[in-house]
Amino acid sequence: MKNSRAIAMEVLLAWEKSQESLDQVLDSIVSGVAMDDQRDKQFIMALVYGVVRWQGYLDAHIQKFSRHPLSGMKPLTLAALRVGLYQLVFLDRVPESAAINETVQALKLARQPKWLTGFVNGVLRAMVRQRASLAAPDEAAAVLSHPAWLVARWEGLFGQERTRRICWLNNTPPPMVVRVNHGRISTDDYLVLLRENGFDCERGLFATEAVRINNFQGSVMVLPGFGQGFFVVQDEAAQLVAQLLAPFVRGRYLDGCAGLGGKTLHLSQLVPAGARIVAVEPSRKRQALLKENLQRIGGPEIEICGQTLQEFAGQNQEGFAGILIDAPCSGLGVIRRQPDIKGKRSLAALQGYQDKQRALLEAAAGLLENGGVLVYATCSIDPRENEEVLEGFLQAHPEFLLTPAQEYLPEAAKGFCDGQGFLKTTPEQGLDGFFAARMCRQDY
Repeated sequence: MKNSRAIAMEVLLAWEKSQESLDQVLDSIVSGVAMDDQRDKQFIMALVYGVVRWQGYLDAHIQKFSRHPLSGMKPLTLAALRVGLYQLVFLDRVPESAAINETVQALKLARQPKWLTGFVNGVLRAMVRQRASLAAPDEAAAVLSHPAWLVARWEGLFGQERTRRICWLNNTPPPMVVRVNHGRISTDDYLVLLRENGFDCERGLFATEAVRINNFQGSVMVLPGFGQGFFVVQDEAAQLVAQLLAPFVRGRYLDGCAGLGGKTLHLSQLVPAGARIVAVEPSRKRQALLKENLQRIGGPEIEICGQTLQEFAGQNQEGFAGILIDAPCSGLGVIRRQPDIKGKRSLAALQGYQDKQRALLEAAAGLLENGGVLVYATCSIDPRENEEVLEGFLQAHPEFLLTPAQEYLPEAAKGFCDGQGFLKTTPEQGLDGFFAARMCRQDY
């Protein structure tokens, strides 16, 4: 039977070959393994996400203790060294002997030759003997664990000190954050339910329906109230976005990039009775997950259109009172939750995202009623996907006027808006990095 280290190594190797996200690969592998203790899955998650977060730092130290270049190692060997070293440096509760022996045992279970298991054993034990020579993980190590192009870009945008801070925060596991479904339970009552079940939790700092669950890395399905639709997993920053469509009227609303429906569901709880909501999502897989979420959470009926927004715009004749474009983006604002993003992006890709984002706004522009509200959002902190996109759109569409986002946010979140009225959050505030702009259409 495979041990936890072997499964973590299997996930890491599969992810490197896959085009899927890390959490998708992790779920597909772990879900097929019988585990008697939920803590085993949490340990595997900690190993996998920890190695991906700190890979640059880990590799630098592995190279110091190995006579063989990393490029010449078998992928399984390198994965074992990364998993072993991560335990030694970051997991204080794991005894050194267990970290080494169980990692080496994972290689034996994979039928690796004796010389190779001996090599890994020797390198890890040398690291323990010379632990004093291992530089502590700090902001410099976090920078090392981000791609050079990204560090250079952020230093140009934010300066060196702020870049180091963002990189460090990206490598710090965030709390689980949920938005409580007030149609089923109050925030106070859900906090009581969580605490009765032994969870360390607290009310969110900025979003009125937010609850933070600390030190939790398991499946959301084990949280109390999942089956009853008591909550949706959603960072506080994301919870602020749908509110920018206010003031809500009894009209038609469109989520032009619905995805799994987190913001669609939030919107359905914000609009008055009688309002209609349309969710556009071309991916069949995401449509299925969106429908599952709708069924679990409940609320007013939502029309789901399996088209691109451009196709939908070409066929739709009615206007909308409010449109949300939560655009596909690089995801550079959510690296702390999805550390695999930093290794899957490039500077050239940012231009491709910008082109898609501009096309989505163009499609949305013709769907909005006079006097309606258009909200554009990304989970990126890069101006190329944010301010630059808005600047080009507003120049091409003088009938759209930028309005201050802070007027529609909870008091605690108003300070996240800049002088132009853009909502901008970063990991520095304990939030995911989000950008949002609110525009009104005024035809004359």
